[in-house]
Amino acid sequence: MASLPATESLKSEAELPPPTSIENASHHEAGRAEWVLDSPDPPSLWHDLLVSIRETLLLNNSNDDKKKSPLTHKQALCRGAASLFQGLFPILCWGKSYRISKFKSDLMAGLTLASLCIPQSIGYASLAKLDPQYGLYTSVVPPLVYALMGSSREIAIGPVAVVSLLLSSMIQNIQDPLTDPGAYRSLVFTVTFFAGTFQAIFGLFRLGFLVGFLSHAAIVGFMAGTAIIIGLQQLKGLLGISHFTTKTDAVSVLESAFRSIHHQWYPLNFVLGCSFLIFLLIARFIGRRNKKLFWLPAVAPLVSVVLSTLIVFLTKADNHGVKVVKHIKGGLNPSSAHQLQFGGPHVGQSAKIGLICAAVALTEAIAVGRSFASIKGYQIDGNKEMVAMGFMNIAGSLTSCYVATGSFSRTAVNFSAGCQTVVSNIVMAVTVLLSLLLFTKLLYYTPMAILASIILSALPGLIDVSEALRIWRVDKLDFLACIGAFLGVLFGSVEIGLLAAVAISFGKVILLSIRPGTELLGKLPGTEIFCDIRQYPMAIETPGVFLVRINSGLMCFANANFIRERIMRSVTEEDDARRTERSKIQVVVLDMSNVMNIDTSGIAALEELHKELVSVGLEVAMANIRWQVIHQLKLANFLDKIGKERVFLSVGEAVKYSCVSSKFTGPTNC
Repeated sequence: MASLPATESLKSEAELPPPTSIENASHHEAGRAEWVLDSPDPPSLWHDLLVSIRETLLLNNSNDDKKKSPLTHKQALCRGAASLFQGLFPILCWGKSYRISKFKSDLMAGLTLASLCIPQSIGYASLAKLDPQYGLYTSVVPPLVYALMGSSREIAIGPVAVVSLLLSSMIQNIQDPLTDPGAYRSLVFTVTFFAGTFQAIFGLFRLGFLVGFLSHAAIVGFMAGTAIIIGLQQLKGLLGISHFTTKTDAVSVLESAFRSIHHQWYPLNFVLGCSFLIFLLIARFIGRRNKKLFWLPAVAPLVSVVLSTLIVFLTKADNHGVKVVKHIKGGLNPSSAHQLQFGGPHVGQSAKIGLICAAVALTEAIAVGRSFASIKGYQIDGNKEMVAMGFMNIAGSLTSCYVATGSFSRTAVNFSAGCQTVVSNIVMAVTVLLSLLLFTKLLYYTPMAILASIILSALPGLIDVSEALRIWRVDKLDFLACIGAFLGVLFGSVEIGLLAAVAISFGKVILLSIRPGTELLGKLPGTEIFCDIRQYPMAIETPGVFLVRINSGLMCFANANFIRERIMRSVTEEDDARRTERSKIQVVVLDMSNVMNIDTSGIAALEELHKELVSVGLEVAMANIRWQVIHQLKLANFLDKIGKERVFLSVGEAVKYSCVSSKFTGPTNC
């Protein structure tokens, strides 16, 4: 496809602007192109990592520093240390302006939170296959550490149902909690340490995007499937069954429940549990309908525990088959540092489980924190939240706690109760601690069926049918990830559900990455804007100039050849309607505005594309080249091959150059 002779041009030589104006325009555009070619080298990867760590740990005082006089070395060190501590412990900043009026609100919110937290923590500990006191321990140390390091004002920290099930379902494959409870606890604490370490690393190195591999759609399906499995497992407590399956898939759980019904079970457990479950659901319904009665669903679990304990104690129902909690060890959190296992045969598996728990816990906590922060009109730093979550779980692993995170149900109660700051978490933790010191003996007769009903009453909030339907309407591939996670958890295991969700999400990303789109550009009438001619049919293509935009953030080994072939196919399009127009093309302009980075395979594909286009008599120009891309192209000497005079700051300038150099169209069309 050779260039057309000048006599066949649409515009004659007389219609072109005077030579002097062409030369001035060319000099002006060449000067602007130098801005692109002479841009400084971008920062290195190590520089970006160091900056990310500094931004995570330090407060942004750069604007203040510029206004002040230069500091001595000692003063700079002191100020840097102070900024480091304030970045790690936000309480040092807002604590200076804390007033008694805020404490009154935080006190009421914290007490309301504790009334919900105590029974839930005991129930979630049983879900994690741990003794009840470990759930209470987890509601003491992690909330206190988060209060010092966290930035969310409303989030309520403690054990949650999903993470409790994750731990029990995966760790019991390594160690049976019934045959050796001590070894099982050691693994739980080790997993908690690894989870905290991973969370802190994610925050320090700004690796939060790794958590993003659990997409929103996958989390919706995963939470729903997990909620159903948790609900089915509560049949053990609700029916008073002694021997129950340790598997977590729905088929095994239901089979175990039906098989147990034919053996010995006690209907009183079912009657007691269902009665209080109905009470809890009614309280939840009233609290949702009347916002002024927000405290009712918050105190209902504690009321259920107190009343059911009194009923069992007064009627001696434990002698008639009602299963009770029995002994709960009181006192302060004992140290568990000596129980961490870093040299045993299960270290690798513990690290894997810790990574999974870290990702799930962070996803839930950051989503909860950001949703309530947006209501209050402030923002939280996701990376600093990861650091806070990491350190609180590391501290928890040393003090007999398992993985803690932000709970949506308790955070909603905290918000509705009028909390002002994270001090409500401190009030809650102190209240739970007092309960451990003073009241654990009173919980001896608490029926297990009540703990099952408390867990069941919290599960509807994990199943979001309306959101699943919205995902179906918006994106079918996202819904596939959602339903894959749901079915994987329901009929496989928690691990299979997560693996299915991540695999489908990855598949979607890979599919979009290896087959990126390209846009043919035209100019909107009366503007200097070039856009996709398919989206904007009124856009006008410039005769003789083929404008194409690459729609990929990364041009790499996975998609470079696909992009090259797609551009060549577009240039040599065989469609009858386009053949005549495309046969007049003299210049191909590549709009690189969407390409943020490029590797050696991408550069090789551009070189091959340049050779192919030149071989058919076409010129190549590039516009809107990003910082990292232009740096890589300069290192590869690619710009010397196409000619530096063919690199432009914008598509408009590339079109003007193409029009003038080819003498193909008049100035009004350029």
